[in-house]
Amino acid sequence: MVRSPAIRSLPDGYRAAVLEFRILGPLEVVGEHGLVRLGGPKQRATLAILLLNANRVVSVDRLADDLYAGAAPVTAVTQVQRHVSELRKTLGSASVIETRPPGYLIRVAPDQLDLGRFERLMDAASDALRGGGAERASASLRDALALWRGPPLGDFAYEPFAQTAIERLQEIRLAALEQRIDADLALGRHAELVGELEQLAAENPLRERFRAQLMLAFYRSGRQAEALGAFRSARETLVEELGLEPTRALSDLERAILSHDPSLDLESGAPRLTEISRGSEGVVLVVATDDGRLEAPLRVAEVLAGLPGRELILVRLARDEDELPRAAAEVRARRESLRVPARTTAFTSDDPAGDVVRLARTYDVALVVLPAPPGLAHRNLPPDLETILERSPADVCVASGAPERGNGIVVPFAGGEHDWAALELGAWLSLTTREPLTLVGTKADQASRRRDASRLLADASLAVQRVVGVETETRLAEPSEEGLIAAVEPATVAVVGISERWRRHGVGDSRRALLRDARPAVVLMHRGTRPGGLAPRETRTRFTWTIDARYLQAVSSAAT
Repeated sequence: MVRSPAIRSLPDGYRAAVLEFRILGPLEVVGEHGLVRLGGPKQRATLAILLLNANRVVSVDRLADDLYAGAAPVTAVTQVQRHVSELRKTLGSASVIETRPPGYLIRVAPDQLDLGRFERLMDAASDALRGGGAERASASLRDALALWRGPPLGDFAYEPFAQTAIERLQEIRLAALEQRIDADLALGRHAELVGELEQLAAENPLRERFRAQLMLAFYRSGRQAEALGAFRSARETLVEELGLEPTRALSDLERAILSHDPSLDLESGAPRLTEISRGSEGVVLVVATDDGRLEAPLRVAEVLAGLPGRELILVRLARDEDELPRAAAEVRARRESLRVPARTTAFTSDDPAGDVVRLARTYDVALVVLPAPPGLAHRNLPPDLETILERSPADVCVASGAPERGNGIVVPFAGGEHDWAALELGAWLSLTTREPLTLVGTKADQASRRRDASRLLADASLAVQRVVGVETETRLAEPSEEGLIAAVEPATVAVVGISERWRRHGVGDSRRALLRDARPAVVLMHRGTRPGGLAPRETRTRFTWTIDARYLQAVSSAAT
């Protein structure tokens, strides 16, 4: 195992500087005298939740929801306070965990958390690869991967609060592994990589990048027939499992191997490899079980799929074999009417939610676009949608109603994680359609002594201008459902993040009001485990990515 770097970057006076936190394996805390003995399961879970949100405020309500799987007892707030108090005593410094309304924040330096060290090494590797330093990149990547002691948060494998985080962490480890193999291929280590890649392809049969790397390793080892066999195996698996052909990038690689394309030779360098193994910047996936409900999601998806490097996949799930021919004909007809290229397929499904998640994982999907299910404005979410939100690696967009004539894209924004996903989507829609983007926040509430949201909106606006170059307008609305509906009235589309507590409260009261009463089309957004629309591709190997970490930190401070 790699020796942990010295802890640094904490302000003077923090006794916590001697602590090291580890989540890339079972949860551990290491002090100057070795492992720190933590308390019971709930205390350990409290620390894990805070570490997954290091340097950000976690509300008491969220801690209670996560600790008790959405069924918090009436004494939950008291119990959370007790767990935090015991943690402070265990960690030896009350200053590690700060009380910050409406909850708590754990203050952790970048090198104090193994995940932070992993991300720093990944950044160094990315810089090295861009500068042609494959040797340095490979070394950094190996050091980064050596920090993993087993499945992330392995002692919380069956805890509901940890499932999304575990999947997200597993995803960044695989992405880092892919990047390390890229570096090793660039160094001419293709022959020694074949065995490892065969195992990785077997363990991750739907992950096309490992297949591409295996094909290239075979080819450069003088094993062209086996390289082509690897492609045939990949194609058979994808068609059998998902009913879809391989991506254009993988098919292009097969053709390059057949023609002995010189760009595949080691002397051509890494750029060609990166182009082949990564393919497009991301897929926009539309899935429906009824052709009549495709209109709203396709209106959103078609706009986004027209962006450079994007691809549209349209999937129709059929209830049985009798319905399958009609479903296939429907999606083919839809493809002919689209203004962007698209791949389409139809297949029978007895597990629609599972198939959506599987498609999202397999095809490097950036955004899943779904039609709003009937009754979405009710309190509880349909079980299939809950499953997709829980497990999808991609952002999920639920589109309700076709856009009508209006003026612009409106994003009600309160600074939550799903609000950032909504902001990203709104910015891309604005950039592509050239409609103005307006951010809506609440006016001051004198009764609760809550200030207006103008500072929050200003931070979000600066982030969008920096990353996308889209100018934004800001609008303050009365802090009520009626005020929100009036604020979005002039728009073509309202894009809003789902409630942070959607497991307990469904989409949220204000979103239900929009779905029921707002004139514009309403699009709900849920943040997935992968970076989404505005995130640069190199952030694929980061867990703590955001539109901009500095802006999110400022927004979090403003919101509290």
